[in-house]
Amino acid sequence: MKEQKWIHEGLITESFPNGMFRVRLDNGNMILGYISGKIRRSFIRILPGERVKIEVSHYDSTKGRIIYRFPNEDSND
Repeated sequence: MKEQKWIHEGLITESFPNGMFRVRLDNGNMILGYISGKIRRSFIRILPGERVKIEVSHYDSTKGRIIYRFPNEDSND
């Protein structure tokens, strides 16, 4: 059986090389997030200040995988 992961929402605060980001979760914790393969394949750009959905393993709660970028409210798309 596959391991269940916690899914949180957070805000990108800092960008690092190779698709790594510092994410402040809604509960106040700061973790290191990396882009999932699906987002990387689709060339979705993630910038500081954007909201994302991130999944975190039960075993290591200091890192997580960014699985979704929420659309901006101020964009007129």
